[in-house]
Amino acid sequence: MPSLHVRVTGKVQGVGFRWFVREQARRCELSGWVANRPDGSVEVIATGDEECVVRLRRALEIGPPGARVAAVEDVPDAGHVTEELPSPFVVLR
Repeated sequence: MPSLHVRVTGKVQGVGFRWFVREQARRCELSGWVANRPDGSVEVIATGDEECVVRLRRALEIGPPGARVAAVEDVPDAGHVTEELPSPFVVLR
């Protein structure tokens, strides 16, 4: 099943980014999670329909109003998510 594992950098915390990602992922019924990281980035893992995974990545590159995305970078082994992912998609705290 197609998967995505990325870190998003820029102004992505404190702007509703995690909620934005959750809503985008749930519209496509993707499994996975989004979480803030101590370095100011946001990490996203998602799996599901290939078209939806591609659509989510495109949405991450733009983000919600108020965000300024500098980069969406693949985490090594991004295509090989092996952990059981939550469904529906969740925000980790």
